[in-house]
Amino acid sequence: MRAAYATKANPEDPLSALTVGDLPEATPPEGWVTVDVRASSLNHHDLWSLRGVGLPADRLPMVLGCDAVGVDPAGDEVVVYAVVPDRADPRGISLLSEHFPGTLAERVSVPAENLIRKPAGMSALEAACLPTAWLTAWNMLTTRGRAAEAEAVLVQGAGGGVATAAVVLAVAMGKRVYATSREEWKRERVTALGATAVEPGARLPERVDLVIESVGAPTFDHSMKSSKPGARIVVCGATGGHQATIDLRRVFAMRLEILGATMGSADEMRSLLAFLDEQGVRPVIDATYGFAEAAAAFEHLHSGKIFGKVVLDHSR
Repeated sequence: MRAAYATKANPEDPLSALTVGDLPEATPPEGWVTVDVRASSLNHHDLWSLRGVGLPADRLPMVLGCDAVGVDPAGDEVVVYAVVPDRADPRGISLLSEHFPGTLAERVSVPAENLIRKPAGMSALEAACLPTAWLTAWNMLTTRGRAAEAEAVLVQGAGGGVATAAVVLAVAMGKRVYATSREEWKRERVTALGATAVEPGARLPERVDLVIESVGAPTFDHSMKSSKPGARIVVCGATGGHQATIDLRRVFAMRLEILGATMGSADEMRSLLAFLDEQGVRPVIDATYGFAEAAAAFEHLHSGKIFGKVVLDHSR
């Protein structure tokens, strides 16, 4: 079976741990359903796996990837929800590519309840962007961040998958959206999406009700200072560093809520698909590669010079 997989761990040079080629197909657990993959997308989770984070040597080789759209045995196009039951994991669950083979392959197997019908008006390449980054952003905004109670939202570090998704979704919800980026070309893209782009650390025209935080240490103080009383700061990652300094006086004086978020439920995935379909909103795709070009796609993701999602077309 053709696949993109990790063969070793290399914290300094993760791309050297990637192999694109044929790999024997694993036998799925009883009751799981196998789908033929039509499109998939990359996440920073894949780069962390190549570095060996959460993927020890005894699980190698491991097919990478969490996101996919495929065709199920009945011939229906389905979005693959990437969170699966896992007795071997202390959480009781894991993501595809952690304990079970991932989506960057000709076929992937998951529990039947992890297959969600793809909206007819959405392409396979578009829908393949959603199960990790867009679902996480949706969960951060709606479930954890209670965006229905918010008027203004700050998104830190626009350009990556989660942050860009959060900008698009918050704008579609009718919020006043501010987004930071160090790079001018990314701030221009943010503006084109309907948000107000600012440099990191810049004073906002107003304090916000909700902050979407995936950068971590470099931006966290700005997130707190930009929050109005009772605001929610929802954290899903720490790409810039995980040791943030927090002024606890501001936390209690401003009654701030600091909330963690990871992915979302299958029902939230269905709600996200319905929202995008109803609003006519589509994911931001930075670049599309054929599956044979998967190594180049990983290089592009690793470069950091992206705005939105990097997608693989499995028909190419």
